[in-house]
Amino acid sequence: MSHEDARLQARPQQVSHAARPLPPGLHPLGQGEGRDGLLRVPPAALAAPLPLVVMLHGAGGDAAKALRRIAPIADAALVMLPESLGDTWDVLLGGYGPDVARLDAALQRVLAAWPVDPARLAIAGFSDGASYALSLGMMNGELFSHTLAFSPGFAAPLHFSGRTRCFLSHGTADAILPIERCSRRLMPKLEASGFAGKYMEFPGGHEVPEAVARAALEFLGAG
Repeated sequence: MSHEDARLQARPQQVSHAARPLPPGLHPLGQGEGRDGLLRVPPAALAAPLPLVVMLHGAGGDAAKALRRIAPIADAALVMLPESLGDTWDVLLGGYGPDVARLDAALQRVLAAWPVDPARLAIAGFSDGASYALSLGMMNGELFSHTLAFSPGFAAPLHFSGRTRCFLSHGTADAILPIERCSRRLMPKLEASGFAGKYMEFPGGHEVPEAVARAALEFLGAG
């Protein structure tokens, strides 16, 4: 399967809540090809079924940087941190395909092993990762109940499938992806296309303030 249509086949499974396959902490995601990604397992006190946040890094980033963006809320969910094959995600480098395929394979492994709550299954991202998350979320609403886009630049869906709930945040002083030509244009288009959600501006730059991360967690219903 080429994944050029950006459709993800992974779905949550019926998994026992009795035992976790891995202890709390960071573990390799198992993507291979030199860009392995990470899986962060929350503290044992977090009851199953678990919220899942698939967090995508920005251009030139990696799993560790993506995790730091949402560090204040990482204990509230199982956090999957895939990495792009290139410096950024495939749609910005020629079209959907390679990164979608790797993400799908990693999601299938995680969802087969972990008791994940289908009603709190989010794709999230920062900067280029936010644009990619928003695009994939709009095309895979049967899988992702929520999409959390921190400072996105664009959305490039090839089609709509389901209706993921969208959270967008953006700094009013963002010099890298200016808010006027990014989120202030994106959110009205999302709403016009039937995507319900929440939009949050904050006085700051290209970042994810703790208050924004916590608002996104509340939006997911995992706070």
